[in-house]
Amino acid sequence: MIKNYIEQANFEDTGFCYTLSLISGKYKPVILYCLMEFEIVRFNELKRYLKTVSDKTLSVNLKELEANDLIIRKEYPQIPPKVEYSLSERGKSLMEVLDKLCIWGEENKRVVTRSQN
Repeated sequence: MIKNYIEQANFEDTGFCYTLSLISGKYKPVILYCLMEFEIVRFNELKRYLKTVSDKTLSVNLKELEANDLIIRKEYPQIPPKVEYSLSERGKSLMEVLDKLCIWGEENKRVVTRSQN
């Protein structure tokens, strides 16, 4: 019976898969976490926080997060250009999940570290 269910199930249609598609990648969860911690952040501040990210990669990730309505991009009409990023309401609703992932990681990182010694 479970074999039939597994064969007919479509992982791609699950909420879990959808959520992962929004936050997948090396930088998206970190960008979201940074915006949760600091609320309003500029491009170069994000770049400094992420350390190794290229301008293009950061820009692509920010555009994808904005397209998925997880962040808000606010552009000011001035020279030099000023752009600020913040979490949207939808992005804020995801923070509880990301926060729990961080807590789990901290708790379990210690367990693995201790067992390897």
